[in-house]
Amino acid sequence: MTLRDRLTAPDARLRGIFQDLPSPAVTEVLCLAGVDFLCADSEHSSFRGEILSNVLRAAGCHGTPVLVRVADAVPHLIAEALDAGAAGVMVPRVSDAETARACVAAARFPPQGVRGAGPGRGAGYGYRMAEVIEAPAPLIGVQVETLGALDTLDEILAIEGLDYLMIGPADLGLALRAGRPELSLEAAIAQVRDACAAARMPLGIFAADRAAGDAALDWAQFVLQGTDAMLLAAATEAAVR
Repeated sequence: MTLRDRLTAPDARLRGIFQDLPSPAVTEVLCLAGVDFLCADSEHSSFRGEILSNVLRAAGCHGTPVLVRVADAVPHLIAEALDAGAAGVMVPRVSDAETARACVAAARFPPQGVRGAGPGRGAGYGYRMAEVIEAPAPLIGVQVETLGALDTLDEILAIEGLDYLMIGPADLGLALRAGRPELSLEAAIAQVRDACAAARMPLGIFAADRAAGDAALDWAQFVLQGTDAMLLAAATEAAVR
């Protein structure tokens, strides 16, 4: 069953981890621990080029799908992650429907989009080019973490080809504090949750730990439950203090 199938299942409750440490050994450890999927964080770490390819190779050995959070809503970054063989991409700080629509187009081949066909790792270096072009499209999702995203949420949800939304509570909280302090983070999350439920759009959120992940999975289809660095620090602290 693909990540898309699992994400869109009626009982979807997936747990992933953000990988921030750019090492295929870390990837293998996380896969062996049994995560549902990984999200290689190219926004806040260095998952590009050969490092990204090696991380995807390592995950592929264990059958674990990998999303890549690209650094920005830039078509060539989306294409790079998909050409390397990622199961999909996550785009941060998307504040309007026009940007979200452009992200979807960057992840789709013509006529649905503008992605170029190239002999990258994901296409078997050219040997599987036709297969990749005809295959179901990779996942493309955007993060809701700005006031603009809140204000244009219905327009974003109406975009054909968008596969999921992801709440970034830290950045959304900062945006609310700076520009809309009368709206609580909890109320903003509820707004996104209700809109996604009405639109039948899969929704995820970052959760700092297991308890937060359990609570979020009462309504979310997936959580990104911490990061590899956070888990390493917590386990080390518990062992030595």
